[in-house]
Amino acid sequence: MVIDDEPIAHRIIEEYCTNLPHFKLVNHSYNALEAMQFLATNSVDLMFLDINMPKLSGFDFLKTLTIKPQVIVTTAYQEFALEGFELNVSDYLLKPFSFERFLKAANKITAESKLPVGEHQTVTDSPDNIDALNQRIFIKGDKAHHQIALNDILYIEACGNYCLVYCRDGKIVTHEKISQFENDLPPSLFMRVHKSFIVAKNKINSVSSAQLKIYEAKIPIGQTYKKAITEFIK
Repeated sequence: MVIDDEPIAHRIIEEYCTNLPHFKLVNHSYNALEAMQFLATNSVDLMFLDINMPKLSGFDFLKTLTIKPQVIVTTAYQEFALEGFELNVSDYLLKPFSFERFLKAANKITAESKLPVGEHQTVTDSPDNIDALNQRIFIKGDKAHHQIALNDILYIEACGNYCLVYCRDGKIVTHEKISQFENDLPPSLFMRVHKSFIVAKNKINSVSSAQLKIYEAKIPIGQTYKKAITEFIK
């Protein structure tokens, strides 16, 4: 849902969402009171929330919610960012924001939505993991945004100032940093095994003391990550 007193903000977010087939926009609210009325009988997974609105500010409205969806703040005011993150918002977009910046926030939501987080998690057929595997993200590369399912990713390799994302049907070259992928991808499905490699847990064919295999690819195991891998295969 979008909560913003500016109609143009609704139009921009709605247009951006039409390019994301895994997002469904279900409500337009033009102030916090309208939003409260909608949420009294409906639930949402994500809200795009403005801060400076009449009658009740976005953050004051957020504090009234007992069940909070994920929140992406959309505002022209940079000075409230710290308060936003103290309220556990997922991202903070400064108006006017580009589609590329919107995609970054969307990818973060897609990767984190309703996924368990923990030090040692194996890949199971739990509903959460099945839903996550079916989720899709956008990766910028080759002058285009590529939409791929998490289940299609085999592994990611850092190569200098760019990364190679290896998928079932090829690879994507992107300038995203491997640390960003580590933050954005769900740890229940992906793990860092080397300073230059992140792998999909359910694609690992075999593990030895120095490397693991995903199909024909041999991926080194970094000394720092050996303990986590040992825990994972127990």
